[in-house]
Amino acid sequence: MTNFTRGQKGKLADLGLNGPFAVTLDIVSGSMEVDVSCFGVDAAGKLSDDRYMVFFNQKSAPDNAITVDLNGPRSTFQVDLARLPASIDKLVFTAATEQGSMRALGNSSMALGQAATFAFTGNDFQDEKAVIIGELYRRDGSWRFGAVGQGFAGGLAALLKHFGGSEAASSSPAPVPTPAAPPPPANKISLSKIRLEKRGDKISLDKRDSGGYGRIRVNLNWNQNASQGQAPASKLDTGFLGKLFNKPAGRSGGIDLDIGCLFEMSGGAKSAVQALGNSWGAYDRPPYIHLEGDDRTGSISSGENIFINGTHFDQIKRVLVYAFIYEGVPNWAATDGVVTIEIPGQPTVEVRLDSDSQHAMCAIAMLENHGGNLQVTKLVEYFGGQGKITAHQAMDERYNFGLNWKAGRKD
Repeated sequence: MTNFTRGQKGKLADLGLNGPFAVTLDIVSGSMEVDVSCFGVDAAGKLSDDRYMVFFNQKSAPDNAITVDLNGPRSTFQVDLARLPASIDKLVFTAATEQGSMRALGNSSMALGQAATFAFTGNDFQDEKAVIIGELYRRDGSWRFGAVGQGFAGGLAALLKHFGGSEAASSSPAPVPTPAAPPPPANKISLSKIRLEKRGDKISLDKRDSGGYGRIRVNLNWNQNASQGQAPASKLDTGFLGKLFNKPAGRSGGIDLDIGCLFEMSGGAKSAVQALGNSWGAYDRPPYIHLEGDDRTGSISSGENIFINGTHFDQIKRVLVYAFIYEGVPNWAATDGVVTIEIPGQPTVEVRLDSDSQHAMCAIAMLENHGGNLQVTKLVEYFGGQGKITAHQAMDERYNFGLNWKAGRKD
């Protein structure tokens, strides 16, 4: 592993990076929200093709030359330079915030596969709201890496303007469904991220075209880092169980936090998609809702995902997204849990589990079909079992799904 310092440059071939590789940004920002991006710019340093900006609202470039997986403080870009067109001369990796300044950063880094790393901290900056961390660029027929570490006065919008991109008009949460504005021109980028702050907040999203909403991803994630100032003895120390009980995630099992949903189809059919009972659903046939896997320990950094086939959204009436602690003592205040709803061509919608409860079940958000538009409502309401009534059944009765519940297990 080659350790780069600010201003240092080197050929990728000399680092052994001759094919696709990962660019990993570990940004330690505490409670400050930081957005990372990759700008694919031309020889003039301009974003002449907006499709080559990869960030939270556009997670891949054409031909998957660049993709990103955003997992809390760690963001992993997969880069295949051979798939980039000749017009893209440089990939610039950045981080930006609107809440504070880069001087608040802890020990952060940029890594190129297992070949090179560039470390930086808030001590390297002043009051800048953004930083250009590093860049991959063409020079004399070969690709090279440059460790930049340059502070930038503005946030993400200022970076976009600096690189010659244009920003689309932002959307805002609305208390009731309202007609959406016409879609922005194809050459503009939406930097908006909608966070539903209070229980009952809603946002209505219109379809961009007759093809529906495309592939909708509902992701549940939570804080998997060790307490600030403590170095984990192993990766197991950073798990969800350690966060709940202030000790390492047990090697004998660990806590099991599940995402699931109740759904109602437009024709009246109702059921659940969840790991409990192995009810995984299906993406290409009814109910057009599929649960991807089951993380039983909180060790998978990307959390858990439900995918909804938005092409068939007209056949779905409503979807209640929930999280359930299958094993372990509930302590939601320790999770720092967040659900993000990602819809192609739409702002990312974020719902945080920001209330405390000792109950095992949390109804997080309701996705509803209102006249063809997708409406998202923040719920964050907790349920516990009492007597013969399970937490699942209590939540079901609260939202009038009317399912028949019986004890279940996961294989």
